[in-house]
Order: sequence, then C-alpha cells, then structure tokens
Amino acid sequence: MEGGKVRKQGSDTMLPIIIIAIAVMASLIEPKFLTVGNLVNLARQTIPLLIISLGQAFAIISGGLDLSLAAVMSLAGVFGVLAMADYGPVIGVILMPVVGVVMGLLSGSVIAFFKTSPLVVTLGMLSVAQALALIMSGGIPVYDVNPAYVDAVGFADFLGLPVMVWIGFFAAIIAAFILRHTIFGRHVYAIGSSVSAASKSGVNVRLNTIMVYISSGFCAGLCAIVLTAWTGSAQPIAAPNLTLESLAAVVLGGVALTGGAGGIRQVVYGVIILSMLSNVMNMIGVSAYFQTLVIGVVIILAVILDRLRDKNKE
Repeated sequence: MEGGKVRKQGSDTMLPIIIIAIAVMASLIEPKFLTVGNLVNLARQTIPLLIISLGQAFAIISGGLDLSLAAVMSLAGVFGVLAMADYGPVIGVILMPVVGVVMGLLSGSVIAFFKTSPLVVTLGMLSVAQALALIMSGGIPVYDVNPAYVDAVGFADFLGLPVMVWIGFFAAIIAAFILRHTIFGRHVYAIGSSVSAASKSGVNVRLNTIMVYISSGFCAGLCAIVLTAWTGSAQPIAAPNLTLESLAAVVLGGVALTGGAGGIRQVVYGVIILSMLSNVMNMIGVSAYFQTLVIGVVIILAVILDRLRDKNKE
C-alpha cells in the first residue's frame, strides 16, 4: 500500500504540471487552442477514451488487462443501433451496456475458472467481438441511427456542457467511489497486489475477477452509447486504437502494470494528456500516421515510467 501512495502522490504532483505545460505550449503554437469552442470540442474528444480507460483501469489494477474493449464497444454499438430500428432508442441504449456486460462476463469467467492469461483471453474475445460486429452489420457502417438519440446524447447541452461530458464525468465519479469506498474495490486492489494473499484472507478471487471484467465490459457498452450518438453511426470496427490509448492513459496516470496500485483521478490525468496531444496535433495538421507514432512512443515511455516507479518503490 505504501508503494501505491508513492505512485499516487507522484502522479498528483507531476501530471497536473504536465497538463498545464502542454496547455501553455499548445496555446503558443496555436492560439485557438484555448478558445471556448476548441475546449468544448476537446472535452467531447476526451469522453470516449475516458470511459474506456475506466474499464481498463479496473482490469489493470486487478493484475490483468483487457485488449477487447474497442471491439466489444463496436459490437455493442452495432447491436444497439440495429435494435433501435425495431424497438426504439431506449431499448437500443439499454442493450449496449448489456452486450458489454455479457462479453465481459464471458472473458472474466474463462480467466477466473481456467486461470488463463487475461492477455490471451481478451485478445481472443477481441476477434470474437469484431467478427460478430462485422457479421451483424454486413461489414459496413450502420447509419440508420435514431435522430432524437443522436441529438439528446451526442449534441445536446446541460448546464453549459455537452451531455456526453456529463456522462463521462459521472462514470468517473462512480468508478472512483467503487474502487475506493466499496468492498469490491478493496478486493480489486488486494487481488492485484497478490492473488495468493487475497485468497488466503478470504477474498473470493473468482467472483471478483469476473466482476472486474463485467465492469470493463460495461464501460465498453457505455462508450458505445456515447460514440454512436456523437458520430451518428455504428462502425463494426470503431476507433480500433482506443484500447491501446486506454493502456497508455492508465499507465501514464500511475496505475501499476503489475496491479494493486493507482486510482481513477490519475487515470483522468493520463486521459487528458493524451487527448490534449491529439487535439493539438489535429489543429496544426499533423498526419494521422504520425499521431499513431506519437501514441506508440507514449505507450513505450509510460511502460518505462512504470518500471522506474517500481524501482523507486523498492
């Protein structure tokens, strides 16, 4: 736990400074960066990554990871949008997180009962979810999205902020509360620190592992609601880089790749940093190929930073 406190204090100090430094440099490079219009746009861009990163944080803190998040999000979006055409937007919105929960339940059950590697299982689930999304959509985007749903979730404002920003905000608050103030949250940290010790202290490792991946699947489904409304379509392969970006954001935020340490506030910092970098690169016309390169470099640097934190803790 002491190592986790060191990580948290370091992230709480350094990451806000990095965010301010990026904002200052970005405003010098492109004065429009700090305009209200761009900041609102930046907030919208941040939400899908934030919601996916919340699910990834649960998985990594428990000592695992989830590589299927973007694919499950795509499947949930396709499933929900197709259901809207026959049953209305309410049913479609409900079905998206339900699909995410079912896929998370399947991944978590395999990992928990067969004690298999989360990397391999979620990689397999990535292929399954992606294939199902392609089959259901016929391999093409689904544009027949309910207009009222698009307006209400994707573009409506509430108290001066986009509705999708409020969704992301409350998702982060709830995730932070669960991790820090519930028995399940304490068990997630305990399993991430030591499965053996957690089991000996009475923690139901199997059940809690399944709950972790149900949580990450739910976040994928919630992200599908936001993304399909914002883009006005359901893509069978939507935002494929989102899973890797979530890994970068979570580790950059100070969550230990080995599990058992980190928090949602630090994850939010990591998400903001990546989103700001992406926003600035878009504004100055950096190619999407170079943006992918930058994300790759950030992931590598985040892993190196994670190892340096572990050495300092030792």
